[in-house]
Amino acid sequence: MKDYQTFIPLLGAKVDPEEYGVYPFSINMIEGGAVFMAKEEDHDIIVTVGDDYGFSGLEFETEGCRCTAAPLTHGNAENLRKLFPFTAPIKVLGKERTMGVGDRLGIAGFGHIRVFQEFDIFPILAQQSIRELNLTQRTYKDVLDSATFAVFREGYRKGFGADGDHLKKVEEVKMALDLGFTMITLDCSEHMRNDAEQLPLDEVEAKHPLEAKLRDRYLNKSFQLEDGIVLTFDHESLVRMAAVYHGVLDFASSIYEAFFKDGTYVADFEISIDETTTPTTPLQHFFVANELRERGVSFATIAPRFCGEFQKGVDYIGDLKQFEEELIVHCAIARHFGYKLSLHSGSDKFSVFTAFGKHTHGRFHVKTAGTNWLEAMKLIAMVDPKLYREIHAFALSKFSEVTKYYHVSTDLSRIPNLASLPDKELVNLFDNNDARQLIHITYGPILSTKTPSGDYVFKDKLYGIWRQQEQLYSEMLYRHIGKHVKLLCKEVKTNY
Repeated sequence: MKDYQTFIPLLGAKVDPEEYGVYPFSINMIEGGAVFMAKEEDHDIIVTVGDDYGFSGLEFETEGCRCTAAPLTHGNAENLRKLFPFTAPIKVLGKERTMGVGDRLGIAGFGHIRVFQEFDIFPILAQQSIRELNLTQRTYKDVLDSATFAVFREGYRKGFGADGDHLKKVEEVKMALDLGFTMITLDCSEHMRNDAEQLPLDEVEAKHPLEAKLRDRYLNKSFQLEDGIVLTFDHESLVRMAAVYHGVLDFASSIYEAFFKDGTYVADFEISIDETTTPTTPLQHFFVANELRERGVSFATIAPRFCGEFQKGVDYIGDLKQFEEELIVHCAIARHFGYKLSLHSGSDKFSVFTAFGKHTHGRFHVKTAGTNWLEAMKLIAMVDPKLYREIHAFALSKFSEVTKYYHVSTDLSRIPNLASLPDKELVNLFDNNDARQLIHITYGPILSTKTPSGDYVFKDKLYGIWRQQEQLYSEMLYRHIGKHVKLLCKEVKTNY
């Protein structure tokens, strides 16, 4: 019988490791032996030959050779990162093009790596928000470890990042950094005073008097950017934006002082002001960036809230001409201060990608997440229509409950009645924006709901199918995320 144990004496011989359940790109010869990853029926393991090299697992002998079969635990992931540094995350936002590919399931890394092996863009393979962790009942340890195991299995050595995404609290930032995350996306939404945009001006001034230093720095002043772009601050716009962003600036400055200023943590810092219903004007973007610089805050990226709507799992909704005109100014601001522009909720925003890549001059960061989950559920519709029908009905029952987490314009009445659809047409639901958003935002209940006896209603069945169909899922992700990258780089000179 061919298995990883019978492969061990053949290390270095001209045999196909896959015939023995061994992942060929994971084979690492080290002094006195080897470490590789092997496939068992429903899980993977790390196998050591010659020593245990610090891994904890079941020890055995093969032809007199000491070996260990180590499960994919957090402790073994930590050891893997020490033994093979390429499996540990690094700072990557200094690279020209970077892309976050949030993997809510912990199984998408293999397909993602295929994309980044091929294209001139660097990945943040470990990227999750606290909201996503809570809804999927995962931990940051699990998110980082899943990326580490995927990188080791695929032999990916170009480097990857780990993003503590949309963190809002000091303790969240510290937790992610202490675990080794190499990027923090600071969500400043709770510190924005958006009401200052609508209140009467005299009321805003009464509540938030304009500081003299801001008056001197900006009022009736013009700032020259590239290509003849000029930004000018008048009294009303300055008063309002100072009120809106005062708390944001204080919060971002405090986090920078606490974690980044002295170099204690080696990580990139992103400022997110996108989680709001009010678009960030170019003038506001300049104000925030300039004030952060005045306070001595160093950051790698800013994510403004662009005009239009970047809803989950569907293409851009809005005026593309306006988007591109404002994007040109946003890009000029980012280049003026020397940081990258970041695009959030980037899943499936195909109509804006080429313009974004072009006007950033190919220097950008883009975040995706939910689209990877949607591809996983699309696979279920393809290979197990009965299960998909059950999940779809369940999602409909949970939709109103989960809309508090996400802003979507879903109209359930526009989703076809599944009773009228033959099995082979279920996959077409993933071309329907309303059906996509239905499945997109109900991932939490789908993955976490249990029966009265404590068993998961869907989770175990889903993971069993995804394990069996791993190659298909990898191919689907390669095509889908690859489409994102190709459009982003369509008018950018790259090395692919």
